[in-house]
Amino acid sequence: MSGSRGLRWPAALALGGSLLGLSFSASSTLDYIRHLDRQVHDLHCSFIPGLTAQEGADSACRVAMYSPYSALFRESFWGGIPISLFALGAFAFFAAFALYVLLADRHAPRRAAHFLFVAGLTPLAVSLMMALISAVRLGVFCKTCVGMYISSALLAAGGVWAFLEDRREARAAAWSSATPRPAGAVGVGPTVPMAPLGVAGPGGAAAAPAAQGRRPMGSWLLLPPWLVALGVAAVTPALLYASALPSYERYMTGCGKLEKPTEPNGALLHVKQAGAVQPATIFVDPLCPTCKAFHQRLVAEGVFEKLDATLVLFPLDNECNWMLSQPVHPGACLVSRAILCADHRALDVLEWAYDNQESLLEGARAGAGAANVQAAIRQRWPGFDACMESKATTLRLNRMLRYIVDNKLPVSTPQMFLGETRLCDEDTDIGLPYAVRRLAPALRTR
Repeated sequence: MSGSRGLRWPAALALGGSLLGLSFSASSTLDYIRHLDRQVHDLHCSFIPGLTAQEGADSACRVAMYSPYSALFRESFWGGIPISLFALGAFAFFAAFALYVLLADRHAPRRAAHFLFVAGLTPLAVSLMMALISAVRLGVFCKTCVGMYISSALLAAGGVWAFLEDRREARAAAWSSATPRPAGAVGVGPTVPMAPLGVAGPGGAAAAPAAQGRRPMGSWLLLPPWLVALGVAAVTPALLYASALPSYERYMTGCGKLEKPTEPNGALLHVKQAGAVQPATIFVDPLCPTCKAFHQRLVAEGVFEKLDATLVLFPLDNECNWMLSQPVHPGACLVSRAILCADHRALDVLEWAYDNQESLLEGARAGAGAANVQAAIRQRWPGFDACMESKATTLRLNRMLRYIVDNKLPVSTPQMFLGETRLCDEDTDIGLPYAVRRLAPALRTR
């Protein structure tokens, strides 16, 4: 049609967005799959899919992957079914559909443009929901996730553009059909309306450009098969993934027992939540980044609120820990003493240490060292000085360390025992809901 832009450019935009989303979702899925060996691996966290790998327990992409929102059915499958698999299937379908519209162009029915418009908004709706969760719940935006958000926006933009172009063509065709035709010559007889140019009229003339290649509407019966194809494409990768997962049952109870669950001198801290249903013993270092991340996962999964917890402080700092020759987390001994002095506020001080971990570690490693940490504690928790320097506090912390030695535990944090069974280190991140359900059924996560 003369002057018509067709659906090629909108379809090309939708195709580009779909292929970009396919790349990001594939990169995210591969990162997730690498962790199925129960080890920790680097993550590809970049605005260019798969370009760079990042280490660290608190990188934005790792926070997102370890969060409760990264996968479905996490209690039924170790690690759950990553939502990136559903994105992978959906983007693959939209890439194929956009390619079909692009190649078919004028032969594609108008229903195709309408479907691309409506169905193409669904990935954007999911992306907006996940972006809101990232902002409100996680407080970080992983680059791979943002890449999928942008891809969804491009796909949706292509669908909207296709719909608007279809409407423009329909209006142009309707306007052309309604335009009055020139009347016949006066006095020559009855007026014969002129056939549009390019349309075979009474005299066999060709139809007018306005009617050339007019796009067919297509039957509404096309929509159900397309919707079914989209659904099948979205769930098929997830079904294949679930069918290929190995069994992890045999690993759940193979990481040891707490040989001496009681400490005769009452040195351990007891933190019982209102809804506690499961005894647990947790060994933590207040300045350990992995302990902080583990605590946040327990809270986010709804597990911590159900624990009748015994806290054992395990500072990886040679200032008080004779098991070390060099400090791993300098300042941890001072913070541990402050926690012991907090009495019923022990959990509050521990969570304060987690929240201010970076600044406390930075102060401990600076010139003044211990004085910086002491000043930070004094500012937030005044009145602890005498208790922290007392022999009773030193003795209590020493008894905690002796309790660790008596149980022959590795010099590592965090460690958690549900009852007397140790939660494997490999199950403290993406496998946490699965392992918890099997070791302590009363802790079924929400």
